[in-house]
Amino acid sequence: MHDTPSTDDRPLKIGSLFSGYGGLDLAVEHATGGHTVWFSELNEPVAHVFAHHWPDAPNLGDITAIRWNEVEPVDVLCGGFPCQDVSTVGKGAGLAPGTRSGLWSYMATAIEALQPELVVIENVRGLLSATATRPQRQGTDDDRNPDDATPAPATLRNLEPGDRLLGDEPARPLRALGAVLGDLADLRYDAQWIGLPASLAGAPHHRFRIFITAHRQDAVPHAAGLRLLTRRRDTGTGPSTSRHNRAEPSDHRPRPPRTDWLTGQVERTGDAVRPRGEHLRRWGRYADAIARWEHITARTTPAPAILNEARGPRPAPGFVEWLMGLPNGWVTDPAHDLTANQQNTALGNGVLPLQALLAVQSLDRGTEPR
Repeated sequence: MHDTPSTDDRPLKIGSLFSGYGGLDLAVEHATGGHTVWFSELNEPVAHVFAHHWPDAPNLGDITAIRWNEVEPVDVLCGGFPCQDVSTVGKGAGLAPGTRSGLWSYMATAIEALQPELVVIENVRGLLSATATRPQRQGTDDDRNPDDATPAPATLRNLEPGDRLLGDEPARPLRALGAVLGDLADLRYDAQWIGLPASLAGAPHHRFRIFITAHRQDAVPHAAGLRLLTRRRDTGTGPSTSRHNRAEPSDHRPRPPRTDWLTGQVERTGDAVRPRGEHLRRWGRYADAIARWEHITARTTPAPAILNEARGPRPAPGFVEWLMGLPNGWVTDPAHDLTANQQNTALGNGVLPLQALLAVQSLDRGTEPR
């Protein structure tokens, strides 16, 4: 087990799993003031994008082959494990050993080995409805998956009920989210979760996602609390933990320059926006949504489609990149040497940074995102 860092003056170290183009990492860095020191991404073209934006972070590669006792300890571990088997548009294999989504177990292994103070997880809405099989713990007799709890698609209505989702009723099939929360509880992490659509962040699409934050129960808090960085966020009066006697504003924290643009997006999210005539002419009933996202991202909407006489129109990667709220060229820069299909695949599998940031901040504050 790694020791908890003893100093609270250094930036938090972040480890990234299933990293993609770094959408969740941008949100976590912005929220914590930390910096990502390593990542794990198996898809080589997408890993090239991440490495371009985090040039000092080595890629640990295939998560199933990592020796965690040889990995640099981190304060924060984040990742969105594969969603194919829990997605409502997938084959419904669920969260189980041998499935892509079952790679969650390797993330749980990383949590157990590294003992980060904070864990941040993102995944699709299907975590609420997909079923799960929790692997038996070696050397134990626990009855996690009794025979009569093995689900079939027709029994999804019989999934475990209630808000805790920890598998308290063993005769009911276990939800995927319940398996994740149960594993975190077994690892002695206190977890909370929220589901919210990208449209709540102002995006012109729904893209509902589940976000989980978990704090280690026995951690000696880094930065006087790590919910997320209390020392750098506390606006109270009186003696401060940063060794001076003045209040610090809520955004008083060193942040990596690569996340500076997120500050502007957060500040513009609540602004009232009215579409202009050109929005109405070009976008019709979508004019309000497009105008609002242009305002939040401070970017004009790119052309939405690429026309091809043989194959017809297809989504333009630059437009999808804009829909995800990313800076121009984050994924589509020609220097990354990705094909248009690779760009769209990377973007489609990624995380919308502003949505993730609002979710993480709302979990930190215990309030509804606004």
